[in-house]
Amino acid sequence: MSLRDALNIPASQITDEAVYADRRRLLAAFAAMPTLALSGCSDAAPPPPPSKTIVTPAQASSGFRTTEELTRFEDATSYNNFYEFGSGKADPSQAKKTLRTKPWTVLVGGECAKPGRLSLDDLLKGFKPEERIYRLRCVEGWSMVIPWLGVPLGPVLKRFEPTSKAKYVAFVTLGDPVQMPGIRYPILDWPYREGLRIDEAMHPLAFLATGLYGKALPQQNGAPLRLLVPWKYGFKGIKSIVRIEFVEKMPETAWHASQPSEYGFFSNVNPNVDHPRWSQKTERRIAGTASKLFAERIPTKLFNGYPQVASLYAGMDLRKWF
Repeated sequence: MSLRDALNIPASQITDEAVYADRRRLLAAFAAMPTLALSGCSDAAPPPPPSKTIVTPAQASSGFRTTEELTRFEDATSYNNFYEFGSGKADPSQAKKTLRTKPWTVLVGGECAKPGRLSLDDLLKGFKPEERIYRLRCVEGWSMVIPWLGVPLGPVLKRFEPTSKAKYVAFVTLGDPVQMPGIRYPILDWPYREGLRIDEAMHPLAFLATGLYGKALPQQNGAPLRLLVPWKYGFKGIKSIVRIEFVEKMPETAWHASQPSEYGFFSNVNPNVDHPRWSQKTERRIAGTASKLFAERIPTKLFNGYPQVASLYAGMDLRKWF
């Protein structure tokens, strides 16, 4: 399957133009939906403003490739965190394929000039699919290196013309217990929610993934649309996105709401800040050998080895704003 095929959705599945253009109905839909809860890190004061440092295209693109051995496709699609389909690592891949990904729409609104409910095809219209090889690390201490398909997040968000009040971007996963049987269990406060500061969302490394290894995303990997923020822990990579909202205050996130002392809003990979229940100094790479799932432990790198993002956190205490 080509990169373009991975994003190709028939015109018959695109949201009707009248619905998209009807601003009154759109605003009414937002009014009828529950408001995203807002909170900071452990009730602390807002963090300092981000640095104005500009990342050059060359610096950014250097983060899209690596000489590290890729994780096998079989492992990347069978060892997953996606609690909507089960809490065990093998549960998501073994779950029945109940998620209906066509048609799929994403509601975008909040502090922006051009809100809309768009089909996936319309959301990504005009953006050339790219392949980027990212290292992603899970907070429990394992990591993968995967070639992802998708588009940069920032240019997609700019289409909606966020206003000066848009300080953060909030994301919401589909919350249908029929399609996602794991939601029937109160592991988290469903639906799953995540968020980024606006400058993080606009960074060239932030990515909307629609596929991996040249194929469309499988259900267990977050079909049909997920977030990738490679310098953060894997739980920031919210899957099966149905809603994006520009907000003025730091949005509450699913894991922070569940365990605020363990899962901060920023969630940057930082070997110098241990999780309360385990060390973050090393990780187990899930890499290419067929004989065993995990390779030897390797040192964890600050920002997961992406120094291009360090300027985003200049002046911040990364122990306080974890």
